[in-house]
Amino acid sequence: MNNPIEFYTRQKEIHKQELAKISKKLMASSLIRLLIFLAICFTIYYFFGNINVIVPVIIGGIALFLFLVSRHSDLKDKSDKQKEIIRLNELEIDILKTRNFQDLPEGTEFEDPLHPYSQDIDLFGRGSFFQYANRTALYEGTKKLAGIFTENSIEGITRKQETVKELAEKPQWRQEFTALAKLVKTETPSKTVVSWFKGYKNFVPGYIKWLPSVFSVISVFVIAGYAFDYLKGIHLLLWFLAGLLFTGIFLKRINLLSGSVSKVQDTFHQYHLLLGLLEREDFSSEILKKNQSLINAEKKKASEIFREFSKAIDALDQRNNMLFGIFGNGFLLWDLQQSYKLEKWISNYRQHVENWFEVIEFTDAYNSMGNFVFNHPIYVFPKIIKDKKGISATNLAHPLLDPKKRVANDFAIGDEEFFIITGANMAGKSTFLRTVSLQILMSNIGLPVCAQACSYSPIKLITSMRTSDSLSDDESYFFSELKRLKFIVDQIKTDRYFIILDEILKGTNSSDKAIGSKKFIRKLVNTNSTGIIATHDLSLCEITSELSQVKNHYFDAEIINDELHFDYRFKDGICQNMNASFLLRKMEIVDD
Repeated sequence: MNNPIEFYTRQKEIHKQELAKISKKLMASSLIRLLIFLAICFTIYYFFGNINVIVPVIIGGIALFLFLVSRHSDLKDKSDKQKEIIRLNELEIDILKTRNFQDLPEGTEFEDPLHPYSQDIDLFGRGSFFQYANRTALYEGTKKLAGIFTENSIEGITRKQETVKELAEKPQWRQEFTALAKLVKTETPSKTVVSWFKGYKNFVPGYIKWLPSVFSVISVFVIAGYAFDYLKGIHLLLWFLAGLLFTGIFLKRINLLSGSVSKVQDTFHQYHLLLGLLEREDFSSEILKKNQSLINAEKKKASEIFREFSKAIDALDQRNNMLFGIFGNGFLLWDLQQSYKLEKWISNYRQHVENWFEVIEFTDAYNSMGNFVFNHPIYVFPKIIKDKKGISATNLAHPLLDPKKRVANDFAIGDEEFFIITGANMAGKSTFLRTVSLQILMSNIGLPVCAQACSYSPIKLITSMRTSDSLSDDESYFFSELKRLKFIVDQIKTDRYFIILDEILKGTNSSDKAIGSKKFIRKLVNTNSTGIIATHDLSLCEITSELSQVKNHYFDAEIINDELHFDYRFKDGICQNMNASFLLRKMEIVDD
């Protein structure tokens, strides 16, 4: 069994050593560039007036300097990647040792009070399961992970398990992917890019395929003719102006194209590296192999295709260099050349880009799940049972509770059974409901659960645990709760759900609440549903005498030496010890 902290500590040291080597190379690179610059300046000064020496030195020096700049940029990218991998390992060590993950993104933008369960089980927000599990590097990957957590699907669970197991076994590969993805500075969402590609209309005429090449060759002869006095300056100027004027005809459209592609320049530069990682890796799980086939569907590798687009954007971007922009368009029709290349790329690959983006974002999301598996080697993957329905778990606990303090419980419920759970305040009812909810959610998305053993028949989840009034809709608390219960009743007409309810009908008086709650339970039982209801109303437990499908369970509290003690154990029967009066007195809110 792997030891995550040992692994992360070892990786941190390995990459720190690698970073130190790269840092030395960066310093040497900076020094060499400075020396070359000084050497060029000295040569120009020393041989000033000697064109035969100065021109070759300037041309050669600039070429060498540009090469060194490119090499320095590559070293800087490697340095940034090493720093990011070190940060990833430090983050995991800190979370595993201190359980401090509150500085990670909370995912509050994904909260939805109308969702079947996300609002009730602390799925998003501060201290949420999403905040604990999310390690995505791309915002689109974050959205994908949130979608996985909320899709409420029971399809392909075995394939999902195989996928996260395989990614869990590739921690170095996952960290390299995440580090590269972290360096992406996305300005435009991928869906916007895909939509723009699909709706893009070409403006560059077809003859531009060959015209710039012919124009450039003629330009060479015109410049040579001027240099050897075969042509006058006016001829050179007229040819130069002809190139500028012809390019100017398309200038407005070129500017629009340049502005659009510049926003995705960094994305395509980094994505081609991510696609390269995916192409080179050996996968065995069905889902990952299918994704790999999507990026290998063309004659060229998707990474190479993305790189071509990135280089074409870089080439068009040279127009922002004023001198090159003027002379490049005057003698080479540069902007039209590069615009033609970009439009040809868009025409050839616009239908495939969406799939390639999807593969990258899917991998980013599932890497988080693989990371979760790797960090929790003692968790178990639920065994899927088909011959009978229900859930059975040994030593089931909430994954966000401190392993040193949490209390685990055995839990087993059959198909079409309902549990009524009573208990004292703070005895553990609500935590238990969220534990069971997360067990179902994690099982359905292919994650292991915090238990010693678990088997279940896949089932969707629906809850009503937190209802609030809506002042903006002029809606009372009670009416909000009724709407939620109506939502549940409508949903279970069309599919199987595991229903979890916490203190239903809180917005009415005790007598009315008891009558209404019993009627609602009868309704659920008659629809052959399965689930749990937590309540403080002990009279609700009487319904077990008429409905054999309903079972009573409780969480208890004891007063020992005038102190309240909880064991947080899930027990059979009805709770007899309530603690509200004791707590009111103990906290000196009321008198004895």
